[in-house]
Amino acid sequence: MDVDKVFHMRGGVGETSYSRNSSLQKKASDMVKHIILETVEEVYLATKPKSIGIADLGCSSGPNTLSNLKDMLDKIESSSRNKLKQQAPEFRVFLNDLPTNDFNAIFQALPNFHQLLKQKRKNDENGGTSNIYIAAYPGSFYGRLFPDHCLHFIYSSYSLHWLSKVPPGLYDEQGNSLNKNSIYISEHSPSGVSKAYFDQFEEDFSLFLHSRSDELVSRGKMVLILLGREGFNHVDRGNAFFWKILYQALTNLISKGEVEKEKLESYDVHFYAPCKEEIEAAVKVNGCFEVERLETFEIEKTTAKGMSYGTTVAMTVRSIQESMVAHHFGEAIVEDLFQEYGRLVDEEMAKEEIRPITFLLVLRKP
Repeated sequence: MDVDKVFHMRGGVGETSYSRNSSLQKKASDMVKHIILETVEEVYLATKPKSIGIADLGCSSGPNTLSNLKDMLDKIESSSRNKLKQQAPEFRVFLNDLPTNDFNAIFQALPNFHQLLKQKRKNDENGGTSNIYIAAYPGSFYGRLFPDHCLHFIYSSYSLHWLSKVPPGLYDEQGNSLNKNSIYISEHSPSGVSKAYFDQFEEDFSLFLHSRSDELVSRGKMVLILLGREGFNHVDRGNAFFWKILYQALTNLISKGEVEKEKLESYDVHFYAPCKEEIEAAVKVNGCFEVERLETFEIEKTTAKGMSYGTTVAMTVRSIQESMVAHHFGEAIVEDLFQEYGRLVDEEMAKEEIRPITFLLVLRKP
């Protein structure tokens, strides 16, 4: 499966769109917003550019992208006015995601975004709105995207746990999956499965760091938010457990005749939840960046629109995974699959808490 051509968040603004079902991601970024804004301010005050380059990698198409961007612009303009006593810089903003992303949804929101900025700044002492240039850069961030040394700050939220591809080490010489009883790493997976996933993560993350190092200026920084796990054990009631539940939901559809067993046995996800030690080791071996912060946090489990927690999670996962599921199994199963998935999440939560963790990583280029 060519991930670059298939994988994308659900576009548009409909009931099942990512735009309508990304509140959990928004809640996470809000929890660490103070760190994001502190970091972008530190970069600006250290480099004092007349034109600052900012990139959002894995921007998707929901409202979170422009909301986060607005906060960053406000912070830089405030710092320029109050700390440097000078006019704010011009902003070069690059929004990146895979080519199948719904960039049109972002473009359609830009007029209102600019109007909001103009309204907020009309009484500012610096005389109005700074020049802001926003462009889309479609392509995989596992490789070069931008010219040398053109960026000062890079932000990526809930993207780096997605691998560039399903690990090839999961398949034998005939192309058969070695992980037939799971779609991710589980207690049923052969020993080589976790290694295949880790090897792919290590390769991808190293390429990501090398590429970003070339694109950032000296003293530039990155804030990366990604899903992870606690300790070296892959089998836990965290992010891996949600994949186990999705596998169970797919299995339940086999008994209803909606999913073929052979189809399920050949389905593996392009996801990896690293632990803190793996991230630290990868950054150290790469050598392009220094770790300034690496923190773990959990999102408070609240529900949306009066729905159960399981349904809220199911809607979120559907908005992210629907493209991959529909491509492999067909669109006909999508509705029943995620209804079953939500039911199973609620059922498991009634037994014992599920605790998915998230990492916040701040990296500095020397």
